[in-house]
Amino acid sequence: MGSIGHKGRPLASHQAPLCTRTHQIGSLLLVLTTFFLTRLLDRSSPPCPYLSANPISTPQSHVGLTPDGFLSWPERGYGSHLSLKIYVYDEDEIDGLKLLMYGRDGRITAEACSKGQWGTQVKIHKLLLKSRYRTRKKEEADLFFVPAYVKCVRMMGGLNDEEINQTYVKVISQMPYFRRSGGRDHIFVFPSGIGAHLFRSWAKYINRSIILTPEGDRTDKKDTSSFNTWKDIIIPGNVDDRMTKTGATLVQPLPLSKRKYLANYLGRAQGKVGRLKLIELSKQFPDKLESPDLKFSGPDKLGRIDYFEHLRNAKFCLAPRGESSWSLRSYESYFVECVPVILSDQVELPFQNVIDYTQISIKWPSTQIGPQLLDYLESIPDEDIERMISRGRQLRCLLVYAPEVESCSALHGIMWELQRKVREFHQSAETFWLHNGSIVNRNLIEFSNWKPPMLLP
Repeated sequence: MGSIGHKGRPLASHQAPLCTRTHQIGSLLLVLTTFFLTRLLDRSSPPCPYLSANPISTPQSHVGLTPDGFLSWPERGYGSHLSLKIYVYDEDEIDGLKLLMYGRDGRITAEACSKGQWGTQVKIHKLLLKSRYRTRKKEEADLFFVPAYVKCVRMMGGLNDEEINQTYVKVISQMPYFRRSGGRDHIFVFPSGIGAHLFRSWAKYINRSIILTPEGDRTDKKDTSSFNTWKDIIIPGNVDDRMTKTGATLVQPLPLSKRKYLANYLGRAQGKVGRLKLIELSKQFPDKLESPDLKFSGPDKLGRIDYFEHLRNAKFCLAPRGESSWSLRSYESYFVECVPVILSDQVELPFQNVIDYTQISIKWPSTQIGPQLLDYLESIPDEDIERMISRGRQLRCLLVYAPEVESCSALHGIMWELQRKVREFHQSAETFWLHNGSIVNRNLIEFSNWKPPMLLP
């Protein structure tokens, strides 16, 4: 301890000297110099992009074109590349699957079912069989595809509604992976307006599965819609292959200056209010709106060439709601380079997350079908119509069921959408697991030993 006498000792020799007036003036000059230099640099340099209120570039939110003409998919929500493994059930693998594909007598062919409005059920199956994303190992699959041509089979008399329902239940009961996941990683195609309602018990058995359908709404005859935006995917309808192939097509588009009509509607009334209004409107304004009395059977039946020649002869192709909200006409119009006018309020469109349909089509309220619609269409300058047609020409490849080697096709769009549906968790209410990671059923039987048929909900 020091004594009281130590209080008067001078500070230790290592203590900093006192700040003098010279030091203070120097510090002030340094601060002022730094301030003015900073202001000068701020004025002479552009702001950093990551600090700017208006960034130089924003994340791509729609499908775009690369400099070499390829489509680029937005990364947000989809990822930088496709990484999928899809197992396709073989027609001989499950008892009953062939019935859903060829009918009770096996006389219906895939070739016959690939044509017409519902050919997507065959085309998607055939394209997946050749896809590089197909796996033959169930244990490594992200998703499982269940092939069936039931819309065609039903239309051609191969199975009735009750047989379709019973056969689907029988098929599903033989799929251990369906039982494991509750169907959430299984894909079904229902290519018509009736959607999954073609399988009467869909709500009981495949309400968690991924449904590919052109139909996003079914409110005219059914109390409930089988489409769920969060798990299902809207796909394009099946346009005649002779109109979608590259090169010489069945019918070539006409220059705008040579088109006879402002707009057209080609279809049957079917007692639908919107369609009836269009037919009446065409009688009031026959020089602007063409709506011929189409014959779909008999000697005066309209051939495919005649149909597309009518369709191409107008600047705008009107696509009203029919039995359901979607219309094949809205897809066909892109291949005669006629701007589609959608007159279906509840419609959902293919890949609408990434295709900006406001650039390639018009959606008009079905409650406003009348002279005001024609007045509006007539007010649109030809240069705006040409711009919409040009953009549609660039994007219509996404409506074509082309082989996977093509840089752009409907299959590519479906694959990107499927990638968003992949879930790592595949279990269901009937799936359990133990401390060692083994998957068991309610009877504690390991998954590898599950034997069909299995009980379903």
